[in-house]
Amino acid sequence: MPLALLALAVVAFGIGTTEFATMGLLPQIADGIDVSVPHAGNLVSAYALGVVVGAPVLTGIGARIPHKRLLLLLSGLFVIGNVASALAPNFGLLFAARFLAGLPHGALFGVGAVVASRLVTPDRAARAVSKMFLGLTVANIVGVPASTALGQHLGWRSAYWAVAVIGGAALAALALFVPHQPRGGQSGIRHELRAMGNRQVLIGLATAVVGFGGFFAVYSYLVPMLTNVTGISDSSTTLVLALYGVGMTLGTLIAGPLTDRALRPTLYAGLALLAAALVAFYFAVHSTVPALIVITLVGALGSLITTPVQMLLMAKADSAPTMAAASNHSAFNLANAGGAWLGGLSISAGWGWTSPTLVGAALALAGLALAFAGGAMDRGTRRSDVVSSSGADSSEQTDEVTLTKP
Repeated sequence: MPLALLALAVVAFGIGTTEFATMGLLPQIADGIDVSVPHAGNLVSAYALGVVVGAPVLTGIGARIPHKRLLLLLSGLFVIGNVASALAPNFGLLFAARFLAGLPHGALFGVGAVVASRLVTPDRAARAVSKMFLGLTVANIVGVPASTALGQHLGWRSAYWAVAVIGGAALAALALFVPHQPRGGQSGIRHELRAMGNRQVLIGLATAVVGFGGFFAVYSYLVPMLTNVTGISDSSTTLVLALYGVGMTLGTLIAGPLTDRALRPTLYAGLALLAAALVAFYFAVHSTVPALIVITLVGALGSLITTPVQMLLMAKADSAPTMAAASNHSAFNLANAGGAWLGGLSISAGWGWTSPTLVGAALALAGLALAFAGGAMDRGTRRSDVVSSSGADSSEQTDEVTLTKP
């Protein structure tokens, strides 16, 4: 089990590195393919679009493929997308390559979350899923700064080659350590889509889009806030972003045990505290030390809500949790785009560089309201247990996901 979870974490590490590395290398990429920096910024959108499209589509296409084989196929596509990015000779092909690299992102996390939850007993499912997510948070501490430095010194293409190597290592680890998990007799795209029609699943996805949008409203403009308001130098912002990643890692570490113990209260507390921390950041951003402390806290609280949302969707999707788990990452990318857009609107309106913090707080509170609405429909259920039945006949196996009542 530890090695299987480590393999899944390596996959998440590679995904996190390639998702954010482009942002740090936009000037080098723009020079390399002879476009402006704003035009090169569309490459970030290309990846996000790939995530939004790929999560439901690839999960649906692979609905009858055993989980391990599907993980291997998706990881192979991830490697191909990054190799294509490293070889792309012009903007058009690089745009297509980044879209291709983003396609398996959500499906890998969704399938990986279901696999991780089935490697352990039901009362430790959230902890297993959070350990996979640790790879994503560690990528913000190590992978993104390292790939950015590599791209700045050896050329931007080297960063994508490095991610492709990480993907190859993840592919080998998955093949060696993740056990075979056959699909149930009820598996299939119609079964998955039927589960996606559950109102609780839709509310959970809306909670992710709106609530996590508050996180991205601030994260998207963190660097200009720090340089223009706090007074931190450009050369120090990479270290501050790594500090943000440290907070995200701490939040992920505590999210698993708390979610296993009380799913909805963890989600409520995470969103409420995130809103409070973003308001605090509005005042703390003017001083370096308080700003750094609150930045770490915001990173931790942002990650704290990831695991309970993921487990809630898997639970509410009844016996077909894979597409719901994958669609969660489409929701996070919509949150990224929406939060950044709303934060940008507040700055363009002349409300100042710190205004995205208040926009983010409002979005976190709106997400909290949606979470409470889902809880009101839940009749007091508190905790998700992802249970895989085991029988002699693999055709009789089903992905049973239940909620345990207090």
